Amino acid sequence: MKHLFFAIALLFACTANAQELQSRIVDGGGLGQYKSIMKEVADLKAHTIFCPQDLSQFSKDNPLPILVWGNGACTNSPWEHYRFLSEIASHGFLVVATGYFPKDDTPYHGDISTAEQQIESIDWAIAQNTCEKSPFYGKLDTKHIAASGMSCGGLQTLFNCADPRISCLMICNSGLFIDAKAAIPGMPMPQKTKLEEIHCPIIYILGGPTDIAYQNGMDDFHRIQHVPSIAVNYPVGHGGTYRESFGGEFRVPAIAWLSWQLKGDKKAAKMFVGKKSIISQREGWSIEKNSLVK
Repeated sequence: MKHLFFAIALLFACTANAQELQSRIVDGGGLGQYKSIMKEVADLKAHTIFCPQDLSQFSKDNPLPILVWGNGACTNSPWEHYRFLSEIASHGFLVVATGYFPKDDTPYHGDISTAEQQIESIDWAIAQNTCEKSPFYGKLDTKHIAASGMSCGGLQTLFNCADPRISCLMICNSGLFIDAKAAIPGMPMPQKTKLEEIHCPIIYILGGPTDIAYQNGMDDFHRIQHVPSIAVNYPVGHGGTYRESFGGEFRVPAIAWLSWQLKGDKKAAKMFVGKKSIISQREGWSIEKNSLVK
């Protein structure tokens, strides 16, 4: 019921422009073709927006695919991930992250996030695309939506995996718990049977054997046989490289996956497909694929 009220409220919010409360350019706008910006907007509380600075380059013929993101530790701010997310946006994506706008690298201390906030992100993006007074009006590809998150955010993503609007999944340093006793309070805790509800391609981006989520994520990967599934590992442990400039090395498979799945980029697909996939030749990375990855 709360979700329904939120969706109805978004329809009324379209009577006026989304007011930008504050913004920040990260890492010079990123390495991608479209320099990005991070924003807080008035009509989407407890969320942060990442998008290209110049939206005039996008239209119904060249729309922005959408990524919704959940944070590690169920944190209600993307303070650890804003460099990574800003870099993704610079490659031509709208990113809607769960949580309050991060002013700097100071850890967020406050209420925890919820899985429902990802659904709110999807609802908001779809509403913006049809709101004539929105800067995103007619510029979003609402048929190509990725859901993703790190650690607890990955669990939130898997909790939401059955949403038919989701086109692909990207699970980072996460996986459904083999032993539920290892979870922290507030984390979504679906059983492994939840994996049967996945209806779209999925990738696990993990930090190698020292990543505390490695066994959970790899166990998920090996169970998923009904949709295309990939697992890539880079040996840096659970924290990944998100806080490094431009999101560090983790940005490489993430941007390739989103470009392939959401934009149909065949060049990006070469990061994963074939006997000599690009990621397998990149120092430090390993890859496993199920039989449905072509």
